[in-house]
Amino acid sequence: MSAPSLTPSKAASARHAQPPVDGPPQRGGSFGRSLKRNLTAHGFLIGAVLCFAFFSWYPMVREFFLAFQKTEQGEVSWVGLENLETVFNDPAFWQAWRNTLLFTVLALVLGFAVPFVVALVINELRHGKGYLRLLVYLPVMLPPVASVLLFKYLYDPGYGLLNEVFGLFGLPEQQWLQDPDLSMLSVVIASTWMNMGGAALIYLAALQGIPGELYEAAELDGAGLLRKIWHVTIPQTRLILSLMLLMQVIATMQVFVEPFLLTGGAGPEGSTTTVVYLIYQYAFNFNNYGAAAALGLLLLVLLAGFSAAYVKLSRAEDE
Repeated sequence: MSAPSLTPSKAASARHAQPPVDGPPQRGGSFGRSLKRNLTAHGFLIGAVLCFAFFSWYPMVREFFLAFQKTEQGEVSWVGLENLETVFNDPAFWQAWRNTLLFTVLALVLGFAVPFVVALVINELRHGKGYLRLLVYLPVMLPPVASVLLFKYLYDPGYGLLNEVFGLFGLPEQQWLQDPDLSMLSVVIASTWMNMGGAALIYLAALQGIPGELYEAAELDGAGLLRKIWHVTIPQTRLILSLMLLMQVIATMQVFVEPFLLTGGAGPEGSTTTVVYLIYQYAFNFNNYGAAAALGLLLLVLLAGFSAAYVKLSRAEDE
């Protein structure tokens, strides 16, 4: 029996009905789209890297060279360690370091503990958390100059609000910014109020991530509030606390704005002269950029060494 023959029209229909054979993919369109997407992404990345290099890396490298150079009448010469000797022989050098360390210690006592306590209180509340978060973070949103001027009004010995409150309770008025024994504490209080909002929100986010079952188990064991904080809250937020401690030390060692605006930088009897303010004096008051760069390099080495030692000790404790 012979096979049925196909007419020309049926044969053409059969050829069109056959599925197309898969060939090599057309890479031209997808490659072009991928190249365009990658070029856009790399363009934004290159722009960010260039800005970071120009405003961060270049000043650091330039500072390193300036620390061993001296410019006289437009001529640059290498002087070796002469700038470091100038800095070490300055009587204000050691006073600036003592004041900076004092500010760091006081800032850790207040600026590190107060935001954590504020976060604990907000976390325990059932209503109004959003408004309280906004209220706590509001000082961070204010310009630093406005915040400092507000505290300058509060500290004023004549019409300051703080002395007015002291007078209502029969307490003696204080020379907050004029007394060498109170000037640094006044600066720390202002700095704590200005900067605690961000830290408090970070602590609050960490507290909200702690499982409630841990607190329930602690309550079943008869633990009170302080024991729950010590045995549950602090261990569960240890990583965030460690990171914030490191950032707090680095930030407080570079304090400049608060003492500069509140006490003029040096303060009474040099009680608020910090390392960064001394760098500012060398550069813009004495026109000694080499000494300013040398002191900045010392501060950079100290903070880098502290950060490396802190990270190493943290890893050793984790292991």
